Amino acid sequence: MKRLAALLFAAPLALSLAAQGPTRWEHDYQSALKRAKAEKKLIFMDLWAEWCGPCQLLQKNVFPSPEGQAALAKVVPFSSLVQKRDGTPLPEGTKLSETFQLNAFPTLVILDQNGKEVRRNVGAFRSGAEFAAWLETATR
Repeated sequence: MKRLAALLFAAPLALSLAAQGPTRWEHDYQSALKRAKAEKKLIFMDLWAEWCGPCQLLQKNVFPSPEGQAALAKVVPFSSLVQKRDGTPLPEGTKLSETFQLNAFPTLVILDQNGKEVRRNVGAFRSGAEFAAWLETATR
């Protein structure tokens, strides 16, 4: 009986998330800027490294959560890999890390449509709800 109740509760949520579709991440800064202008949205930028445990937590648990997905639907999500697992820097990531004065991973930055910084967080959020609350304060 509990399983049936859980299924009845989860089905509408799953259908609404499926209707929204998966988050479409940009991986090129100029593409993110163009899309933000076209959609009249802010940009959410994730600067990360493959070797970074908190970065992996965000990508595997926080961003894909229902709350994370709902929050990301309100912005243009942009992800830039700055360093590979062995510490090798990547060109666009290096340029962005210099432009936005990256000091630690992960660094999450909200930008306006022109690329001007609106808000920043250094470190990972523990849950999709915590991430969504932070993102919501910048998108009001």
